[in-house]
Amino acid sequence: MNRNRTRIPLRKRLLVRLLIASVLIAVCSVAATAWLAVTTTTRALQEEQGQALADDMDILARLSGYAATHPDWTGVEATVRELSARTGRRIALTTADRRPLADSAPRGTSLPPSAAATVDPLRTDTYSEPGAQLSGTDPRVVGPYRLTPLERTKLDAVARARQRCLSRYGVDTTVTHTPSGRPVVTASDSTAVSGYAFDECGDGQLDTPAHTEEKALTALQGRAGGCLTRAGLDPDIPLVFGTGVPGASGRAPTLAPVFAKAVDGIDRAGDGKAALRAAQTCFETARRAQLDPYVAPVAELFLGVGDDGAAPRWVMSPANKAKVVGAAGLVLAVTVAVTAVVATRLVRPLRALTEAAGQPPDRHARVPVTTQDETGILAEAFNDLAERRERLEAQRKALVSDVAHELRSPLTNIRGWLEVTRDGLVEPDTELLGALHEEALILQRVIDDLRDLAAADAGTLRLHREPVPADDLLAQVAAAHRVAADTAGVRLRTETEGAPWLDADPVRLRQALGNLVTNAVRHTPPDGTVTLTARGDGERVVLEVADTGTGIATEDLAHVFERFWRAEKSRSRRTGGSGLGLPIVRQLTVAHGGTAQATSTPGAGSVFTLRLPAATAPGDG
Repeated sequence: MNRNRTRIPLRKRLLVRLLIASVLIAVCSVAATAWLAVTTTTRALQEEQGQALADDMDILARLSGYAATHPDWTGVEATVRELSARTGRRIALTTADRRPLADSAPRGTSLPPSAAATVDPLRTDTYSEPGAQLSGTDPRVVGPYRLTPLERTKLDAVARARQRCLSRYGVDTTVTHTPSGRPVVTASDSTAVSGYAFDECGDGQLDTPAHTEEKALTALQGRAGGCLTRAGLDPDIPLVFGTGVPGASGRAPTLAPVFAKAVDGIDRAGDGKAALRAAQTCFETARRAQLDPYVAPVAELFLGVGDDGAAPRWVMSPANKAKVVGAAGLVLAVTVAVTAVVATRLVRPLRALTEAAGQPPDRHARVPVTTQDETGILAEAFNDLAERRERLEAQRKALVSDVAHELRSPLTNIRGWLEVTRDGLVEPDTELLGALHEEALILQRVIDDLRDLAAADAGTLRLHREPVPADDLLAQVAAAHRVAADTAGVRLRTETEGAPWLDADPVRLRQALGNLVTNAVRHTPPDGTVTLTARGDGERVVLEVADTGTGIATEDLAHVFERFWRAEKSRSRRTGGSGLGLPIVRQLTVAHGGTAQATSTPGAGSVFTLRLPAATAPGDG
């Protein structure tokens, strides 16, 4: 046994493979944990950076709004400190030449190397307020367009009246105010204010500039006149009072989409677009010049973290690295130790199984079952296998003994008669030759039965299947055994329900039914009856051979299909055959894909049932 154990390569031993598997699992676990930690940290940093960006945009929006509503930066310190306390960022405002305007950090703290943004409400492209990126101007810059309180009151009354009018047509609206104080009536559904409702409720008062706005528009027209003249355009280009907000009523001044007399002789699809762009440039320049006195000067915005403004960094210190490596090593060590203990407990019963399997067959070794896990189940299976091997060995010995017995009797009779004939003690007359021929037939039947069983066991039994009518099959079997049944005084009859057809080898099936009929006639007393029955049962055909004989004891029914088994232990030729007829019946039935079953009532008779595949009668398909 030690020799066999040393032949197993080290890499193939169960203990080594379990250790390798556990190490791989531990390594994968550590790697997965590290990846998860890095991924989580990265996501947290990204979220933090996203929040910081959102805070930066909010800071820029707040300061741009302050500059849009104040002519200078006086008083912005309080706003800067409030934003710094809320966002945790350092906020510093300086002029273009780095002269401090406001700073949340202590005095004397150096500024970051570069500004984060420029705060200029008249030239902004990062502010997210609607309209800022379209015009480049913070929409909160209103300057001379701010309505007086009296104008606001008058327009608010007009807006409420229009809202009530639209509500009568089932249009839900809300009233909001622009930074200049002008009310805007906006429909919940942007497509609702159109058609009949708009015509009825659109009195035009909210679309007409107030006196303050008219004055500012006139000034804007005058400022843009020189630029328009230099561009070769009409300095009196009209302005349309409106905005692009869907469903809104009450608007701000914009450029007209067409110029009636300013673009005479200019191709609208080509140079007309250039003229439009030139006019827009002139009006935007004039509007910035008009609004400039009302906003704070341009300022530089510096953002940072803490007092030094350093950018956040995530760095793993040597101590943290040592902790990670130590934790990983501890996980590996614990995994290896636990695996070694578990593997040793698993290998011990396996070694016992190996030693028991290596014992000689006559020792019939058993393995003690000490656990209820998979190893214990394996030990139970091994013990069951050993028991089956014992039974098979006993059956093999019994088979050899039975075959020898079955062959010995006819051979002994033939040898005895031949010897006495050779010695001249008996004349070789017709009666003697008939007896020798009978013994030779018995010997031939035993050999044929053994050959059929061997072919069935090896899977080489050949079947020539064809559709077979069940009534013809029963009639042929009954005709073949009619003489033997009449000699024994037994009535032999057949019954068929319907006209079932079998998918079978007719020769082999006659052999199986013949064995059953022979067995039934042999065990049925005179004046008894043997009945052959056939009936359809779905995709099966049921064949039955019933007799009114002595029957079979209940404890013997489980053995009737075993080879050489006979209820009469004396094995007399007068009371039984070779003991191979019923096993052949079962093997032939199984070869056809069917089943064989026996039922019996002692003293009343027995019934042998064969269930075989059915076939379609020729001409029905």
